Amino acid sequence: MGEIVLSQVKKSFGGVSIIQGIDLRIADGEFVVFVGPSGCGKSTLLRLIAGLEDVSSGNISIDGRDATDLPPARRGLAMVFQSYALYPHMSVRKNIAFPLRMAGVPAAEQERKVEAAARVLNLTPYLDRKPSQLSGGQRQRVAIGRAIVREPAAFLFDEPLSNLDAALRVSMRQEISELHQSLKTTMIYVTHDQVEAMTMADKIVVLNAGRIEQVGSPLELYRRPANLFVAGFIGSPKMNFIEGTEAAKHGAHTLGIRPEHIDIAAAGPWKGRVGLCEHLGSDTFLKVDVEGVGQINVRASGEVALAFGDTVGLAPQPDKLHRFDEAGNAAT
Repeated sequence: MGEIVLSQVKKSFGGVSIIQGIDLRIADGEFVVFVGPSGCGKSTLLRLIAGLEDVSSGNISIDGRDATDLPPARRGLAMVFQSYALYPHMSVRKNIAFPLRMAGVPAAEQERKVEAAARVLNLTPYLDRKPSQLSGGQRQRVAIGRAIVREPAAFLFDEPLSNLDAALRVSMRQEISELHQSLKTTMIYVTHDQVEAMTMADKIVVLNAGRIEQVGSPLELYRRPANLFVAGFIGSPKMNFIEGTEAAKHGAHTLGIRPEHIDIAAAGPWKGRVGLCEHLGSDTFLKVDVEGVGQINVRASGEVALAFGDTVGLAPQPDKLHRFDEAGNAAT
């Protein structure tokens, strides 16, 4: 079992409040992603759960047991860091087995668990290599294997893909998601990359300045953002925000529309001039200066025969408009 419950968890450093009263329940077997901009407190929150930082106030429960004051070794969790933290003089086999050896696990059981983890992670051919003989993605899998053999109640990932190139990040996202499906173990994953959050999570926790802005499934946050912060953070390219007369027409202080929910139409109500035009084959991204509205980002499917300086009509899809009040909250 890997249920984790946080109740009014706070953390301050030298009188500066970093985590400001977090209430959160992570169900057994869930894949939960903490996402937010740099400095929002997501890594600090993960370290509080791991026991690597002490809470200033509040409670942390793991599997129904108060773990607030437990040392990391007694929490039953395994953490995978941004840096691989592998021992360069040890083989892959010995790196994976290291926590078992430190725990005094018999050699035969160590070997069985290492072999099992290696099969899951496709590392069997590399067990006798040193870390220097592996790619970045393989090294990250070794770090994950070292966590797997501990059979933890939950895995904690602190931006584990940040050191990888774009192609490796995509493949590792898939591998970690498949690992979750295989192990059915609770996973908490920290990232600043909302694409990682959208593609991997069962549940996303959006953090901002040490507070939770919204919790929900990826599509819930995409379709029904609770406020301007979530609306602007979830989705790529980010949502367009419009104020003034155009927003007031729709009964909002701020009107939001995603780039993919704007149609290119000669008879559209918005007329503008194309600025930046990016042709990517599968998509075309436009920045259009619309008089009385401002610069609008548009994402069109496929190839679009437009270029810098062209005049274009735009039609926002009426059922995809998001309305926000003066306080920045979604209008009901």
